[in-house]
Amino acid sequence: MLRTVTMAALALAALPALAQTGPAHLRPTRDVAVTYRMEGGSPQQPKEMRMAWDVSTERQRIEAPGAPGWMLIDRKANTAVMVMDAQRMLMQIPSSAAAAMMQDPPADTVFTPRGTDRIAGTACNLWETTITAGKSTVCLTEDGVMLRAVTELSARPGLPQGGTMRMEATELRYGTVDPSHFTLPEGYQTMQAPPPNQPGGQPPAR
Repeated sequence: MLRTVTMAALALAALPALAQTGPAHLRPTRDVAVTYRMEGGSPQQPKEMRMAWDVSTERQRIEAPGAPGWMLIDRKANTAVMVMDAQRMLMQIPSSAAAAMMQDPPADTVFTPRGTDRIAGTACNLWETTITAGKSTVCLTEDGVMLRAVTELSARPGLPQGGTMRMEATELRYGTVDPSHFTLPEGYQTMQAPPPNQPGGQPPAR
C-alpha cells in the first residue's frame, strides 16, 4: 500500500525544483483535481487514482488504489498522514518515507523536450528525463499539472525485472477544492506507521 502511494507521489510531486531549460512550472500553480488511470507496477488490472492540490497551503491529497484510506501530504510541514475513515484512525508516515515523497532530484537533472500532446482534453508538453527510479517521460501543462507519466522502473527487490508504470489523466478539473479535503479529521486515533520493511506498527494513541 505505502509503496503504491509513494510511487504515485514521487511521479506527481517530486519533480526537480530547478531546471533552467525544462518546463516553466513543475508543480500546479492553480488549485486542481485530477483523476488518473494507473497501469503497471503489479500484475493487477488498471486502477483509478485521484489527486488534488491546494496551492495556497501546499497540501496534496492522494486517493490511491489499494490504500486503506486517503493520504494528505503537507509540503510546508514536511509530513504525510494516511487517513482511514472507516477505522477513524490516522497513520503518521515515517519521516524518511514522507521526505522521499517530497524531495527534489538533483538540480542538474536534464529535461529533453519530446513534442506536445493532448490528454483529457488539455494540451501538454512532453519531456523526457532520468530519475532515481528509472527513465521517465512526462506530459506537463503550462501551469504545471502532470497529465501523463510513463516510468521505466529499474530492477529492485520485489521487482527484479524492473517494469513500466504508467499514469494518465482521464479527468481534469480546475478550481477551488473543498477545504475539508485537505484537513485532518478531529477525534481520530493516531498511530505511527512501521519503518520500511518492518511489519506492524505502534499501538494507537490519542
